Amino acid sequence: MSAWQIFREVRVGDNELWRVILFFTVLLVFFVAGRVARLQLTQAAGRLRTSGKIVWPVFLESLSRSIGLLSSAIGLIQAFRFLILPERMSGSVSAATGVLMVMAVGYTLYCVVDVIYVLLNRRAERTESKLDDMLVTMLRKSLRVTIVVLTIVQAIQMLSDRPLTSLIAGLGVGSLAIALAGQESIKNFFGSLIILADKPFELGQRIMVDGHDGIVEAVGMRSTRIRTLDGNLLTFPNGELANRVIVNISRRPFIRRMMNITIPYDTPPEKVRRAIEIIKELLANHEGMSPDRPPRIFFNDFNAASLNILVIYWYHPPDFFAYMAFSEKFNFDLLRRFNEEGIEFAFPTQTLYLAGDPKRALSASIAPSETPRGSPV
Repeated sequence: MSAWQIFREVRVGDNELWRVILFFTVLLVFFVAGRVARLQLTQAAGRLRTSGKIVWPVFLESLSRSIGLLSSAIGLIQAFRFLILPERMSGSVSAATGVLMVMAVGYTLYCVVDVIYVLLNRRAERTESKLDDMLVTMLRKSLRVTIVVLTIVQAIQMLSDRPLTSLIAGLGVGSLAIALAGQESIKNFFGSLIILADKPFELGQRIMVDGHDGIVEAVGMRSTRIRTLDGNLLTFPNGELANRVIVNISRRPFIRRMMNITIPYDTPPEKVRRAIEIIKELLANHEGMSPDRPPRIFFNDFNAASLNILVIYWYHPPDFFAYMAFSEKFNFDLLRRFNEEGIEFAFPTQTLYLAGDPKRALSASIAPSETPRGSPV
């Protein structure tokens, strides 16, 4: 018996041997083709990145992630054409391969969204506003969610053999239950829209919420992530964040320092006036001073244990570490000048007056009503 006769006469179920061999051969060819295509696309993307390209490498890398699944789905569809299937199985196999193909195409589109993200992000980087960066990130997530939902709906349609309109109508029946179960998600989604509309902050800005001070790292459809100054990552639901008091530290035009310099009560008026003059000299046309906000120095109060000099100055621009360096320099200069002038700083004290003090003589007398009993009148 020849080999051809063996291939034609030997059967596996309802199929000749040659059909089964072709089935697995086609599967193997498309599987290997997918692996080779993935390798080629990855190498091409690496070469383009080396040459300075940005968009095309992302496109090729996106395809390389999905080309294996896509090639396998096409190979499976082509391979089943060589098999003779029972009528009861042909419908199920056709539906299964169709769903696999839909999943492969959906996953390919899911990966290609990165290309749209890169294109929009490049344009957003050319603008000064960080709002574009937030919108691009949200658009990327929205597109991916939309692709996933449409892919699932299409797969359900193929499995149920019902038109898409009837499926959508069927989904509307359960929409109330879904809405009730997802109240928080819907609240957070609209909270993100409010944040985008009001723009209380942008990516990379430093804000303070409920006593938490940090940098905005990401704004999503559900939550906003803030990296605190001590390195912790906080996640705030957008629905709650939209109703909170948000302090945008990055948008302050200056840093104000208000300090109280206290000197002892026994300081002569001339030295009090001299202390004020020294402070004015140190802050005259100081670093970071704006003509609209000159420093203010006043002898403003009599404290319980000291005389109080109020000092207010503003530092522009609001660079915190530059402000701290200037404040340190001012403190050292003030300490040195006060020591040279013999002006002391006050500290908490308590003064006791004795009865024998000639400057503050104390006298005691007994009232008539307090005359001791038995004393002569």
